[in-house]
Amino acid sequence: MSHCRIGFVGAGGVALRHARHLSDISDVGIAAVTDRYGPAAHEFAEMTGSVAVPDVAALLDASVDAVYVCVPPHAHGDIEEQIIAAGVALFVEKPLGVDVCTARHIADLAGERGILTAVGHHWRYSDAVRLAREMLEDRPARLAVGSWLDRVPPVTWWIKRTLSGGQIVEQAVHVLDLMRLFMGEVAEVSAYANTTPPDTPGADVDGATAAVLRFRSGAVGTVTATCCLAWKHLAGLDLYADNLSITIHEDRLSGRTPDGPLHRSLRPEEAKKAADRAFIDAVLSRGAGPAGILVDYPEAARTHELACAIAQSAVQSQPVPVHG
Repeated sequence: MSHCRIGFVGAGGVALRHARHLSDISDVGIAAVTDRYGPAAHEFAEMTGSVAVPDVAALLDASVDAVYVCVPPHAHGDIEEQIIAAGVALFVEKPLGVDVCTARHIADLAGERGILTAVGHHWRYSDAVRLAREMLEDRPARLAVGSWLDRVPPVTWWIKRTLSGGQIVEQAVHVLDLMRLFMGEVAEVSAYANTTPPDTPGADVDGATAAVLRFRSGAVGTVTATCCLAWKHLAGLDLYADNLSITIHEDRLSGRTPDGPLHRSLRPEEAKKAADRAFIDAVLSRGAGPAGILVDYPEAARTHELACAIAQSAVQSQPVPVHG
């Protein structure tokens, strides 16, 4: 394949970000877009030179080679089913839904049909991750400390648990994905929540969550999250191994060894572009497989299951095993 025709389901800010990245790739064209809010689809179409269509079926009729699904968490499921049934490559923005069952079902369908998939966990494409893996190559991490301390995002669905899944599922899942990457799979989580919602009318998501994670390797970790601030305060991961500490943020990496400190500035947009480029390269080289894709749908589903386990533990106030 020498040219890739892309469709978009969802025309919000994240979709526009992907569209900007794709516009820099010469062998890609955006063919069509659909969104439940018609004016958003028409505006997206005008900006990208594509066509606004009424639904997913019409999008697939536009002979697209791949589809980006950029919809709120509660909207996932039927969209992916239609795309997989058509045999079209699939890029899904996280999170994968508001529950575990939807993600497992889509992962199974994609596997049965052999569909090329990718998920937007772009932190894995960062130079910070590459550097951290090199630093940890000869010593296992013993402790991971993840944080997502932020404000309420400016979208109406985010404050409703049934629509977003809550902050752990919708935001902190980025940090959880890195924890799995560096520490391996989690055996059990134990979480507690401050159930007072953020000071936003109509909100019912927890105001804060704290969780302890027991990894199968014997390592341990914690995750803390809050959405009660008016600014983004901290989002990142601290890793601790023998005579080594590493702190990863989206825009920087810092660390320390007995030889002294290390600091490296990063450009977050480059990691996001790399995630799009890897997916497009895999679509264009269909016979070669998804070599450059770092997070396919089944891998992301395991991170999603971890996030849902933490959310479940916080509701039940008791430990929850993780089966991913």
